[in-house]
Amino acid sequence: MSAQYYEAIGRRKTSRARVRVALAEGGITVNGKPAQEYFPRLGDMEQVLSPLRLAGREGSVTVSVMVQGGGVTGQANAVSLGIARALLKLDETYRPAFRKEGLLTRDDRMKERKKPGLKRARKAPTYTKR
Repeated sequence: MSAQYYEAIGRRKTSRARVRVALAEGGITVNGKPAQEYFPRLGDMEQVLSPLRLAGREGSVTVSVMVQGGGVTGQANAVSLGIARALLKLDETYRPAFRKEGLLTRDDRMKERKKPGLKRARKAPTYTKR
């Protein structure tokens, strides 16, 4: 017997999070670990929990996340977006509140590629007149 779940993907920089929200009491697991263990920094954990708190579903759903790529904060933001999108599939009435808090906006800032003739994406070699 498998519980019904809602799945969504969240991305940030090079991080990708596949999120499943099930209608069963439980916690949040990230890559097989409890979320508090995977995201020990308080700010990252707050970011992950923000969609659940806003929807009032913090203890009433089980969240399972597979996240890869990027750094810790990028992964936390990707998980947050994934949870918000999955909760929208569960109940569409959350949309105005999520939109107001900016939880449905994908942060599309990525690392810019290095260009030929430059040292990095934008840093040019020092100009010398003579």
